[in-house]
Amino acid sequence: MGRNKILLVGAVCLAPVVAGWALYLSGWRPAATGNYGELIPPRPLAGAPFEALRGKWVLVMFDAAACDAYCEKKLYFMRQLRRTQGKDMERIERLWVVTDGGKPRPELLAAIEGTGIFSEKKSSGGAFPGEPVDHIYLVDPLGNLMLRFPRDPDPSKMVKDLQRLLKYSGTG
Repeated sequence: MGRNKILLVGAVCLAPVVAGWALYLSGWRPAATGNYGELIPPRPLAGAPFEALRGKWVLVMFDAAACDAYCEKKLYFMRQLRRTQGKDMERIERLWVVTDGGKPRPELLAAIEGTGIFSEKKSSGGAFPGEPVDHIYLVDPLGNLMLRFPRDPDPSKMVKDLQRLLKYSGTG
């Protein structure tokens, strides 16, 4: 009698593990994920701007120096996204890769104070999936590209993604 109870308790505890393992082997994956941004298989990034920012989470955007309205919107989102993190905002850096080698307007530079600017004549967007000018990317503290946000992102969902990453990450 006592042995049967122990076996029943063991079977109840083991059932979810066996069911999960069976679903994994069958190839089933959940249809929806909890993140808003698109997870990218981690890609190590090398080069001048990324080596200097190791140890921090980095929001990266690509655009020309003659920043249009969409470019300004991305810069604004990056600034606000960092500010909404409160005490964790020091763990986040912002980087604007200027793709045409030009110089941004002085009034724009004043508005985005604290954003790192890396200028290059040819786009290093090859390591970045999609059309780099259309997205804001996130690089982890180890220097790996790991997330990209959609073209017209919802800032509140971006905040939740970043809060979750900062909460559970021991690095950066």
